[in-house]
Amino acid sequence: MLVEKFIKYPPGRDVVFVLGAGASNPDGVPLQKELLPQILNPSLEEIRNSTIGKVVIEFIEENFQFDRELNLYPRLEAVFGFIDYFIQHNESLNSKYNVARIREIREYLIKLIHYIVNLNTDKKSHYYHLFWKNIVDNVPNSSIITLNYDTLLEQAFEINDENESFFNKNFYLDYCMHFMNYEKIPQLKEYHYWINPREPLLLEESIEPKAFKIIKLHGSLNWKYCSCCNQTLLTTWDRKIDLNRGKFLGYTHPDKVEYEYRCPIDGTDFETLIMPPSYLKSLHHPVISQLLVEASKEIRAADKIVFIGYSLSESDLHIKALFKKNIRPGAELIVINPKKKESLELNYRSLAERVDFINMTFEELIEEGDFSGFRS
Repeated sequence: MLVEKFIKYPPGRDVVFVLGAGASNPDGVPLQKELLPQILNPSLEEIRNSTIGKVVIEFIEENFQFDRELNLYPRLEAVFGFIDYFIQHNESLNSKYNVARIREIREYLIKLIHYIVNLNTDKKSHYYHLFWKNIVDNVPNSSIITLNYDTLLEQAFEINDENESFFNKNFYLDYCMHFMNYEKIPQLKEYHYWINPREPLLLEESIEPKAFKIIKLHGSLNWKYCSCCNQTLLTTWDRKIDLNRGKFLGYTHPDKVEYEYRCPIDGTDFETLIMPPSYLKSLHHPVISQLLVEASKEIRAADKIVFIGYSLSESDLHIKALFKKNIRPGAELIVINPKKKESLELNYRSLAERVDFINMTFEELIEEGDFSGFRS
C-alpha cells in the first residue's frame, strides 16, 4: 500500500562536510589557480579558436602580463576584480572596452570557466562514491556544503561501475532550493525527472525516506538560470556549452540529437549560475542568497564541521564570515588538508576554539579513513 511520506530532518546535525577544490582535484577538475593557465593555453584550440575564447584572451593579453615558460600568471581573482571595478563604478576602461563590453567579457570568462571545469566532470568518481558510501554507512545524519561547480558529487550518488545507486536505498538529494522542474505545468513536462524531497513522496508504508542536503554555495554547472522568470532549471548531467554562440546544449535520449537550452516558460536564453572567484563578490543573486541562509542553518545545527580540500582563501571572506557568525560554541572543526601551513591553521583557528588538523589528501581520507570517528 502506497502512502504519502515526508522526509524529516533531525534538529541537530552530527556532521557538516565542507568541500573545496581539493576534493574534486583527484578526478582531474582543476584547482582555481589552474583555470587561467588553461584558458590561455595555446594547445586548447577549442577555446583559442572560439568566438568567446578570442575575446577573453585578447582582453587579458592587453591588460595583464604573464609568462607561460615560467608559469607566471595573474590570479583569477585579480582578473575578475579588475573587471568588477569598472562594472561597479559604471566606468569604461577605454573606447574599446565600454561598460557593456566589459560586462560581456565577464560573462564570457565565466562561461570559459564553466567549459574547463566540465571537461573533467563527465565521468564516474571512485572517490566520491566511496565518500557517499562512508556517509551512508557511518554518519547518515550529515549534510554537505560545497564550493565546487562540478557535479561529480551528485553523479557518484546516483550510480557507479557496479550500477549501485544510493537512491535505491531510499536516500534522496536535497539541493535546498526550488527548481522549475517541480512546477507541474505543461511547458515543463519534459523536466519532471527530479524528485522534490520537500514534498510528500508516495512510498510503501514500511519505507522511511531520508535525504542529504547538498548546498552548492558557488553555484553548479547543471543549474541554468532565467533572468526573466527568475527561476532555475536543473538539467541533471547536461552541462555542455557552445563557446561560439554562448548557448547551453542538451541532447535528446536515446538518439543524442543536440539542441539549445532556452527557458521553457518564456523562451529566454539561460545564464550561467556559478559565482566566479573575485575579491568583489556579489551575494545578492536570489539563489545564492537563499543558499547562504540554508548553509547558516546547517552550520548552527552541527556538532562537527569537517573541511576537506579547502584553503579558506582570502577571496572567500564571505565564507569566513558565514562560519564565524554561525558556528555554535563547543562545535568541533576538523580540517583535512595535505598542506601543513601556519597561515592555513591560523585562518581556521580564527573561526572556533576547537580545531583539529589532519594532514592528508581527500583520496587518502577516503581510502584509509573511517567516518565513524566523525560521529558525535
